[in-house]
Amino acid sequence: MNDRSVALESPVVRVVGLGKEVTTADARLTILRGVSFEVKRGEAIAIVGVSGSGKSTLLGLLAGLDVPTSGCVEIDGVNLSGLDEDGRAAMRARLLGFVFQSFQLLPAMTALENVMLPLELAGAADARAAATQMLGRVGLGERLTHYPRQLSGGEQQRVAIARAFVARPALLLADEPTGNLDAATGAQVIQLMFELNAERGTTLLLVTHDEALSRRCHRVLRLAGGALQDGR
Repeated sequence: MNDRSVALESPVVRVVGLGKEVTTADARLTILRGVSFEVKRGEAIAIVGVSGSGKSTLLGLLAGLDVPTSGCVEIDGVNLSGLDEDGRAAMRARLLGFVFQSFQLLPAMTALENVMLPLELAGAADARAAATQMLGRVGLGERLTHYPRQLSGGEQQRVAIARAFVARPALLLADEPTGNLDAATGAQVIQLMFELNAERGTTLLLVTHDEALSRRCHRVLRLAGGALQDGR
């Protein structure tokens, strides 16, 4: 087996013994404990669990937005524990895309400018052309100059998805991507995400309460009381 084959087969996410504790005025709380799993390239993984089970904390640790109390996270072979805050920010820019329940579009920018932003931050020379093409792919080719306030919730989420996929990230993290959408619009957004996952080979890791979304994933990781339970 050559080095390229080994690289292609290595997991894009590797989590080992991950724990997170926080100190309050009254006690020290355990948010996550002993979480370990791997995600293969191109997989779609749903993270599910009741409120307070540690899903959002886990997503923040995977993104390098927080640091664990114990254990480690590797993204595309990069151990986040070996990076300082600037290093983690550079890793996010290079490897990660994000989709949020609240869309997180910049209100003073048009749809096109929102999608161009990660490319411009990365110094891409063809940001406008790539963003225009991506918005066309998500069905918003006629909405390039519209601002978020002029778009429906479903259209705003499509812009957010275009922004997340445009830089071809190795890993896309989504936090309740259909949470603010009605069932029909949510189903359209789910279909779009999985089409882009297949086309671009981006690995998906999704925190969701949406059963339809979790059923579309290759595997489900269930958190309960901060610990990982058996999934499918």
